[in-house]
Amino acid sequence: MPYYRVVGEVPRKRHVQFRRPDGGLYAEELMGEEGFSSDSSLLYHRYLPTAIVKAEAVEPGTETRLEPNLPLSPRHFRTQELASAGDLVTGRMVLAGNGDVRLSYATSDRPSELYRNSMGDECVYVQRGRVRFESTYGVIEAGEGDYIVVPTGTIHRWVPEPTGGPVNVLAIEAAGHIRPPKRYLSQYGQFLEHAPYCERDLRAPAEPLVVEGEEVPVLVRTRGGLTRLVYRNHPFDVVGWDGYLYPFAFNINDFEPIVKKTHAPPPVHQTFEGPGFVVCSFCPRPLDYHPEAIPIPYNHHNVDSDEFMFYVGGDYSARAGSGIDVGSISLHPAGFTHGPQPGAVEAVIDAVARGITTTSEMAVMVDTFRPLDLGQGALSCEDPGYAWTWAR
Repeated sequence: MPYYRVVGEVPRKRHVQFRRPDGGLYAEELMGEEGFSSDSSLLYHRYLPTAIVKAEAVEPGTETRLEPNLPLSPRHFRTQELASAGDLVTGRMVLAGNGDVRLSYATSDRPSELYRNSMGDECVYVQRGRVRFESTYGVIEAGEGDYIVVPTGTIHRWVPEPTGGPVNVLAIEAAGHIRPPKRYLSQYGQFLEHAPYCERDLRAPAEPLVVEGEEVPVLVRTRGGLTRLVYRNHPFDVVGWDGYLYPFAFNINDFEPIVKKTHAPPPVHQTFEGPGFVVCSFCPRPLDYHPEAIPIPYNHHNVDSDEFMFYVGGDYSARAGSGIDVGSISLHPAGFTHGPQPGAVEAVIDAVARGITTTSEMAVMVDTFRPLDLGQGALSCEDPGYAWTWAR
């Protein structure tokens, strides 16, 4: 994270005695990245965060299996056809993945169990509904358009609002850390003036969340697989924390698009970066304003990346005739040249001539620098005719 926060009660110095009202000691816990060499926070627990009373292995489901994108072709997946299969953790349907990132879709109206992903950070995009994100750091209320970035090792759960209907999310699970792009930050971590968002746009827990409970199970994911640990006391017992590492939310509507005279490439939409991938936000913006501009993407060949695009709102003029709609996901792999559908260029030029000056499309894009394999969730909702739509 780019800036320091303090929530609740913390002692004046690090690693000194910090006593409860009854005279006992609070238990200090360091949550840190890259050993002791990167961002961290110190959390102060009422009970020992190390006290477990049971551990059992959990068998992963077969739905985590991935298959190569063969024969190589562009793909279109209709997430609207995926039914609820559990909560927002155990109900994730794997769409695609590689050694750097796993992309899953989930829809649920039930609370998840407590969960800790110790393989890497997660970035969860809320497509629809409202959800309460609870963690050892506190609470974040989230809704449509929110990205919630969850640091590695954070114990948390997802609680959909009972009256808000099912919550639909895209889960981006990294094998490492997800951060704002380095080019947006000063050498000390402050957002620079050219960045398309800043610290004021980020929302983090504002007060501690203390929950009573004994012998509480937590599902833990590590490189070795899944384990269910039972903690002697509820892990939501933190009375205060401070540092640079914590979960936060950022709403896609707070992204400030960068506009050029002629069409700008996808890096102008970059929102986060992870190991071997980037996350971009395509938001409503003024159209390119050169008098002879073609204000939709030109044909381009993904030489070094696979493009995974989740369409979350608006009108997709460049995709007219392809079947793409809100809730669709397109996958354009390296080795395939892609661009506007036939007739889309002429249509947008005509629209500009009629006085249309802005776009309405919204999408979340994940570009990976290693090929994406396909998950069973994607294959179960694939549009088999998509690859041939440019030849019609």
